[in-house]
Amino acid sequence: MPRLALYALAVCALAVAAAVISFVNGSFIGIVWVLLAGLSSNMAWYYVRRAKAEKAAEAEAAIG
Repeated sequence: MPRLALYALAVCALAVAAAVISFVNGSFIGIVWVLLAGLSSNMAWYYVRRAKAEKAAEAEAAIG
């Protein structure tokens, strides 16, 4: 897994934890943390898909 995808997953996990803590404390700032978790999750998927596409392109270039 690419390093940037791992970083994005770490940010996602921390944002989810922060959202839970915020909502438990009765703060609506948790909404911002939920949005950040969604953004970082999408970034992680993007970096994973991009790495797979690059790997497939390299394999195809080596074959043909």
